[in-house]
Amino acid sequence: MKEYLLGNAAIARGILEAGAGVVTSYPGTPASEIVESLAPVSKEYNLHIEWSVNERVALEVAIGASWTGVRSAAVMKHVGLNVAADPFMTLAYTGVKGGLVVISSDDPFCHSSQNEQDSRRYAQFACISCLDPADPQEAKDMTVYAFELSEELELPFLLRPTTRVSHARADVNVGRGKTKKSPTSHAFVKDPARWVALPAHARTRHPILLDKQNAIKTALKKSPWNQHLLVLKGGDTDTGVIASGISGLYAEEAIEQLESDVSILRIGTFPPPDDLCAESIKHVSKVLIVEELEPVLEEYVERAAREHNPELEILGKNTGHIPRDGELDSLIARNAIADMLGLGLTHTMEEPQSMTEADEILPPRPPALCPGCSHRAAYYAMKQVFGADAIFPSDIGCYTLAVDMGTVDTCLCMGASINLASGIRFGGEDRDICCSIGDSTFLHNGMPGLLNAVYNNAKITVTILDNLTTAMTGHQPHPGTGVTATGDKTKSVSIEALAKALGADFVETVDPYDLNATLETFRKAKECQEGLSVVIAKQACITNARRAGVRRKPFRVNDNCIGCGECVDFGCPAIEFHEDRARINALCTGCGVCAQICPSEAIEEVVNVK
Repeated sequence: MKEYLLGNAAIARGILEAGAGVVTSYPGTPASEIVESLAPVSKEYNLHIEWSVNERVALEVAIGASWTGVRSAAVMKHVGLNVAADPFMTLAYTGVKGGLVVISSDDPFCHSSQNEQDSRRYAQFACISCLDPADPQEAKDMTVYAFELSEELELPFLLRPTTRVSHARADVNVGRGKTKKSPTSHAFVKDPARWVALPAHARTRHPILLDKQNAIKTALKKSPWNQHLLVLKGGDTDTGVIASGISGLYAEEAIEQLESDVSILRIGTFPPPDDLCAESIKHVSKVLIVEELEPVLEEYVERAAREHNPELEILGKNTGHIPRDGELDSLIARNAIADMLGLGLTHTMEEPQSMTEADEILPPRPPALCPGCSHRAAYYAMKQVFGADAIFPSDIGCYTLAVDMGTVDTCLCMGASINLASGIRFGGEDRDICCSIGDSTFLHNGMPGLLNAVYNNAKITVTILDNLTTAMTGHQPHPGTGVTATGDKTKSVSIEALAKALGADFVETVDPYDLNATLETFRKAKECQEGLSVVIAKQACITNARRAGVRRKPFRVNDNCIGCGECVDFGCPAIEFHEDRARINALCTGCGVCAQICPSEAIEEVVNVK
């Protein structure tokens, strides 16, 4: 049976077909839709599914389930694997019992990420296998295969879909989902020599892991995702292409369009199959390696060439034929292959309009928070109180879009803002420091930073921007929302109580829509001389609120407007400037903060509105 599926939904389908019993994740684009696809059917398939507080927790929960014999998956984006790296590396030593698949979605071109790292490097580092799907069908099939092989080899497997695979849609052949066996049929079997990673045990487990490398290669050799194709249009070919994942599809398309004699080896598994790599390079003089991000495959081919074809000319990232950053596409692949074949630019596709020309035509679109976003009001008040000369470390979340407000001076990784603020203070900075962090990010990895700052007497102000959701990645719940991934009610963790328990000297919660109260709260936080202060700016995400039926009356500009521009400088997309006057458009959500800012009392609520 075929279904038209998003790549992430196809991966979710593979998890069901494999009969997994536990799936854990922390939301992160481009991986978020995997859990969102599973949550509605979790009870039907007896599947425990959760939004964990961070990726390390997610992986460790999945590991525990695997050690009882239940198939489990931990889902995250590539930078989330950094957070989970500690258990990930040791897991390769201990191994698994039930199949365990770590799904790490890479994001070439940084569509929604702070870097472009290549998760295949983690698989190399851990001495485990990585599967690199080219399309939604392969993503689904590889997921099922990864569980089976993980169980057979008693090793975790890494699945690495990239953004274009995760967010592509295609017809996918699907099978029946399997329901996990009753939990009573699984039990943790005590085996300290394996599960307890003491140095003495780790030393004995490492050789076992190394011994399994040949078993990994043998198993992957039989997989259907490594294909050696010979494309002949008239005679023998002296050139070849070796490509990985979705890059293989780009290369195939390019070869067909160029109508040239080129052999192509498509790789979907890492480590790549030695025999196929050897076969593809033995009888060619030149080979082009096409892969996204790091030259992982290229390095394998270089090693193979030393043994099987020392004179082989290898083209790829090291020669500049394939970029090491950004996404690939058919045009890049075609130009590189044409250059290898000496065909010249006459055989390449028409170049798209340059970005420079596009920039001249299109209006600028700086980052912007949503109309009525409470973060804008909190940042406005923060800057009014602390001044533009203060230091404003920030964090990962939709609030980072306020960079043009002058209140986002740093953004490194999840939960780093408090630690950066502490380091800046201890580095000798005398100016006021007010950092910001979101509610989900604080619960993800911000609590240790706050504890550390309190313990080490960092004189800073921490602003927790609480919009009661994980907004940037699609409005997923977190422990502060009182709702689980499946929509079930649970305990709602109080961020204010946490901040107090962690030892902050001043903690106060305020509604940022009440501008005067917010300004006063920030003043008190700034004046807190005895230690660290915390301001919790709490107001539901405007998008979620409107979805829930909250409808505030919009505002309008009356005749008192003097055209001072104060409201326009506030930066809300609902406020425009036209013919020396401000005006409010249909985007207004009725937060009313602009009316509190206006010095001429020229903004008022629309009374007669349904």
